[in-house]
Amino acid sequence: MTSSEISVSGGAGGVEADLEDLAALGRNSIDLAEMLGSTSLTCHGMLVDPDVLASAVLNPVGVARFEAALLEALDGPGGLSALALRFAARAVTLQAAALAYEAADAALAELADTMNWAMGAVPGAFVPSVLAEVAGELLTDPEGAIDAIGELIEDPGKWITEHPGLVDSVVNKAPGLLGPFSLLGGGDVRAAAALLGNLWPDGRPVVTRRGDDRRPAVTEAPENVSDLLVALDLRNTEAAQRNQDQISVRVITHADGTKAYIVDIPGTQDWSPPGFSPNSESNDLGTNVRVLGGDATTRQQAIAMALAQAGAGSSDPVMLVGHSQGGMVAAQAAHDSGTADFPYDVRSVVTAGSPIARAEIPPRVQVLALENAYDIVPHLDGRSNDDPNVTTVTFEQQVGSVGGNHNIEKAYGYGAGLVDRSDDPSIAAFRAASSPFFAAPGENPSVRAQVFELERK
Repeated sequence: MTSSEISVSGGAGGVEADLEDLAALGRNSIDLAEMLGSTSLTCHGMLVDPDVLASAVLNPVGVARFEAALLEALDGPGGLSALALRFAARAVTLQAAALAYEAADAALAELADTMNWAMGAVPGAFVPSVLAEVAGELLTDPEGAIDAIGELIEDPGKWITEHPGLVDSVVNKAPGLLGPFSLLGGGDVRAAAALLGNLWPDGRPVVTRRGDDRRPAVTEAPENVSDLLVALDLRNTEAAQRNQDQISVRVITHADGTKAYIVDIPGTQDWSPPGFSPNSESNDLGTNVRVLGGDATTRQQAIAMALAQAGAGSSDPVMLVGHSQGGMVAAQAAHDSGTADFPYDVRSVVTAGSPIARAEIPPRVQVLALENAYDIVPHLDGRSNDDPNVTTVTFEQQVGSVGGNHNIEKAYGYGAGLVDRSDDPSIAAFRAASSPFFAAPGENPSVRAQVFELERK
């Protein structure tokens, strides 16, 4: 059953999908109006059919009755012509409503970006505005302002995880701090990130095969989201231990011979500042900034190269599973799916703690985005996920620190378990769309987990 411990937005059961349905109903109404109008036109031709007119000589009364009945059926109040006009009018209304809702949402989002940019751009306004929001959170705390101030002083890291909305506010105002430079590409988070990303040279990708991982967690086909995150955590842990940018490409071969590919993409491991030459580690801070700006990064190119070495073809189904930066890169790769920047058929994406709201993922790609309500990292793009193909599952797991709340095992493994126990329609739709990547009941597909090290030169 649906767990009360999660909040689900978007996906097949979300409001955004209802707008898609509204537009689809409008298109269907146009098709029906055209069919009714065509049928009415054809039937009007029967009124002047030579055989019908000739028969009037023998039965004038019968022909007159026939033509009167046909005219009523075609042009009467409930006739085909009237129905065609009503369906055409309904189509215009439905499609106009869908477009109006979408335009209003886009306009409000753009207005919010502009206002936030202005708060950052006005000299002396940024810090006071942020402090005012902090004060507002303290004064309205259910436990009282005094206790809230004490908690902030005692453990500011934990306090900020309990007020992640402040992170959204700071992130959205920050582009304005660039002043006129931010206007070179627009005054929002994505444009600012694209501008700053130039400070980190991205170089070219180098991919080295590191053999196969033979542990059961990655050589058994996943049955649910929890299995996906266990495998992702194993790759993340080994990458950290070896101080490498390391991914795995798992090739799932089903009983009928069809193949599907799952790519496990860990998060950031290197926090090197900007430099004059490319940093060898492609899972660095520079990739975070560049991919937030919409760049097809070296890391994304390296993942495409690893898929090619693993035997994936352009039409084979691919699922990308990523934590933190890994989810950001996965979302951008999904955006570029089927293009020269990522020439593969990305069907599904699973992210854990990743800011992906500005990635503009195509509707054909189904996304499951896990977000811990106490994790500030998903807020680093300053916007909530709102695409109809993105199912966002929010859960609460307060580990007590910024890092702990972002951890795969401590936080996101818990959230994955809640997802697996849920019967929410959006989650169910994601499972159905992602069936090539999961073992069906009673099935035991073979799995080969190939490990690759990614570098930047």
